[in-house]
Amino acid sequence: MEGISPRIDNTGMQHQDVPPILRVGRSDPYYLEQFKALRAKFENIVDEKKTKVVAITSAIANEGKTLSCVNLAINLASAGRRKVLLIDADLRKSDLARGLGISPTPGFSEFLGGTAALEDTIFNTLFPGLSIIPGGKTIADPSVLLAAGKIRYFFDKVREQYDVIILDTPPILPVADTLSLKDQVDGFIFLFRTGFTPHSMLKQALEELREANVLGVVLNGIEPHRHRYYERYYGNYYRGTKK
Repeated sequence: MEGISPRIDNTGMQHQDVPPILRVGRSDPYYLEQFKALRAKFENIVDEKKTKVVAITSAIANEGKTLSCVNLAINLASAGRRKVLLIDADLRKSDLARGLGISPTPGFSEFLGGTAALEDTIFNTLFPGLSIIPGGKTIADPSVLLAAGKIRYFFDKVREQYDVIILDTPPILPVADTLSLKDQVDGFIFLFRTGFTPHSMLKQALEELREANVLGVVLNGIEPHRHRYYERYYGNYYRGTKK
């Protein structure tokens, strides 16, 4: 499920000024509504389970993690009830910075590598209440860095400063990076791209986490006929027009 908070339109930004990742689904009201629903469900889960640090992951690549992380974080911050930190923990790609049109450095890898202070890696955004730590310089094999002692210090500090911390992490099956973080996060949310990822791979990825706390699975991708159903019956409602 993918979407965007409508708050971006309230800034008066022209389409060409909007970061690339936020242009996706910008004019589709049903698309936007799905992330509001995800935000509400996410808040219920973290409140019930008293979690603060949540990693978003998937079985394989290209299931929509980064897009989903950004939109979830924006919706949480835009609700005005939480101070949110979004972290690009995929140190092999650093897609978050590229999608948002910001510099990837200094970022998470610089802090873990000891070349940048934590406060120098945190970027404010145009959304009040939302801060971002980009991935930093890409690393060929970050699994050792993610399992080092400094990672515990990092999470101790950000837990003190933020209400919710969302990590955009690598897929489970291709690399071991996300598994290196499982002792530092309170839970995982899986992205599952319907019609793209085999169910067997999702099952295998869930088994890889073993005792780790899986908070839920988000389905990404809507069948065209279902989208037309909602357009027919709820289109006017989403657009705010009278019947």
